[in-house]
Amino acid sequence: MNLKQMAGWGQGQPPEKKELAVPNSERCLTLLIEGTALNVPEIDREAFQEFRANVGRLSMQIPDRLPDEEKLSLIRTIVHEFEVYRNSGEKELRECKSAWHVLATTMLRELLTSLGMGTGSPAATLIAAKVADLETAEDVRSWREELDTFLHPAGMGEQGERGTSLTAPDRTTANDNAAGLRGGGLAVEHLKRLLASGGNGFIVLFKFSCLDMITQRFGSEAVQDCLMAASAFLTSALHSEDAIYHWSDSTLLAILQGRTQAEMITAELQRIVSQNRETTVKIGQRLIMLRIPITFEVTPIDRLHDADDLYKIT
Repeated sequence: MNLKQMAGWGQGQPPEKKELAVPNSERCLTLLIEGTALNVPEIDREAFQEFRANVGRLSMQIPDRLPDEEKLSLIRTIVHEFEVYRNSGEKELRECKSAWHVLATTMLRELLTSLGMGTGSPAATLIAAKVADLETAEDVRSWREELDTFLHPAGMGEQGERGTSLTAPDRTTANDNAAGLRGGGLAVEHLKRLLASGGNGFIVLFKFSCLDMITQRFGSEAVQDCLMAASAFLTSALHSEDAIYHWSDSTLLAILQGRTQAEMITAELQRIVSQNRETTVKIGQRLIMLRIPITFEVTPIDRLHDADDLYKIT
């Protein structure tokens, strides 16, 4: 054996050439189209289902050995389906955003009206106008903070203490309160006499909302003016034999005698409350129209065991 032969033993045999399987290009294209359609966001359910059905049907029309010209025509048709759905989705998003803008503006207007503020102030007008420009989550967050600052300029930390003072029962009998009425202590004494004599009737709590908001925006004097006007309005609207008292800084209590049907009382009070009107208060050099929303709760006197039960229903 010569060196040439020995050297040949250390060399590997040349690798055999293997033919690589050529993938089915039509099948790959079909899978690509279907996968792309599957990951398109569903914005409008009906339009999305129609889009998926059309693309699925067209993608299955790409068989083997289809002439290139026909392939291109099918692909153009499929691309057009994507464009149609994109345009439909963008239109749906624009319409939804516009509808939400209108809804938010309407709700803001109703909120300000219920708070007795109206939408005439420059700050309220500016905040309402910004709704139409809300595009991103950051825009909404910034607008919400601005609205919160407008509604709560004194900060949220004081709201709990103010709320507690507004609901604390007035156990006095004096009329040195903002409503100019006798205190709740006199209401308890009146009810004691009524229960002792076997009298009937109803207890009505007239509740004023948004007082803390009005205090923050316009000061305590504005609230006192509104309470005085609301007290005078309710006193004149009730019967002469009815008695009304200052129960707390956000509630008046009325004792209605001689009534027997809760439905008629409720209808009568609803009519009275619906006639509540705005009050003109002077803030600095400006005259501002404010209205305190009034709600009411009715309780039959015969449900009470004693006069101190008044504190339980409030």
